[in-house]
Amino acid sequence: MEIAIIGGGIGGLTAALALHHQGVDCRIRVYENVREIRPLGVGINLLPHAVRELTALGLQEALRKALVEPKEFGFFNHHGQLIYREPCGIAAGYKYPHFSAHRGDLHLVLYEAVSERLPAGTVVLGHRCTGVEETAEGVTIHFDGAPPRKADLAIAADGVNSVVRRQLYPDEGPPVFSGVNIWRGATRRKPYLTGGTICRIGGIFTTNKAVVYPIRNDIDGRGTQLINWAVEVFTDQQGPVDWNKPGRLEDFFHHFKDWHFDWLDVAELMRKSDLLFTYPMIDRDPLPQWTFGRVSLLGDAAHPMYPRGGNGGAQAILDAMALARHAKQGGKDILKNYEAERLPLANGVVMQSRNAPPDVIIDEVERRTGGKPFKNIDDVMSREEMLQVLEKYKKVSGSDLDSVGRRSA
Repeated sequence: MEIAIIGGGIGGLTAALALHHQGVDCRIRVYENVREIRPLGVGINLLPHAVRELTALGLQEALRKALVEPKEFGFFNHHGQLIYREPCGIAAGYKYPHFSAHRGDLHLVLYEAVSERLPAGTVVLGHRCTGVEETAEGVTIHFDGAPPRKADLAIAADGVNSVVRRQLYPDEGPPVFSGVNIWRGATRRKPYLTGGTICRIGGIFTTNKAVVYPIRNDIDGRGTQLINWAVEVFTDQQGPVDWNKPGRLEDFFHHFKDWHFDWLDVAELMRKSDLLFTYPMIDRDPLPQWTFGRVSLLGDAAHPMYPRGGNGGAQAILDAMALARHAKQGGKDILKNYEAERLPLANGVVMQSRNAPPDVIIDEVERRTGGKPFKNIDDVMSREEMLQVLEKYKKVSGSDLDSVGRRSA
């Protein structure tokens, strides 16, 4: 049996590793559009439920060497006041760590593992898929400027702009725009707070928010970190759905020019960024079906979601592992069984990320205070209310302690 994976991103490479790890009797081909693997992008978070799966693939030590292991989450209003703080990963009692990463570093760990473990030629670069065609014998994958390839099963892990999804759902239309645009960058600076704090700052009530966290440690031998930052601003104009689209500081900086906190100068962080990208806050309405015959969707091709809960990459990893388990079990319904397990769970995360992501507690505090500073957070919103919001998101996404596993004493 030959399994073709269309797209060599996080989901596609994890699927290749998982199929190999399960010992599935098949030949694997990963078809990737780019002609050269380069460390593109900026920050991404891997919560413990994703790290559990990558640990099962024997990747935890490689991840620990290349990525950052944060200590805590911090929620702040747009005045820089602390609303809530909680530990993360091992410090929170999980059996598995939480990692923050430069997306390119994570991608490289996965790519190197595929190159080391699977036969040469598994990843085929420079192949942009233009469509799939099912026949009595299997699936034919068509490419732009390259001969078609055949396989028994095809997994479309080709991202939010998936060609295969568009073929399966020709009338779906473009992604759903939230009315919010994101600007993202990375800045070199000395550690702030614990040196491993993931900060969510500001709320929708004040029309802007930011997330800040380190993605590389000691990049110069003097303790300097590479800090990822991303901001959200309401806008009437939607930018292109392209993670690598360059952005302009003048388009958003006026919203954050006064964000000078005693624990972090966010405005300076933006001004001194080494790079700057822009991306619309988009997702897609959940699909009723991913699998059509010998073809199925995976990752962002199946369930693109708002990047507000650290779950986009995680859900792709969970998809990949489930696919491999069902492929190992065999039978004629591999893809249908994979869909039956993953579709309802991933669709639930899409809607939770859209309607009630973790930073909704900041929105509520900003709403109750009218966007003004508070004297005592307990008079504004109780810890129990905050925990209820956060725990609901964790349970829906499968990242709660009971689902992931607790660390032994």
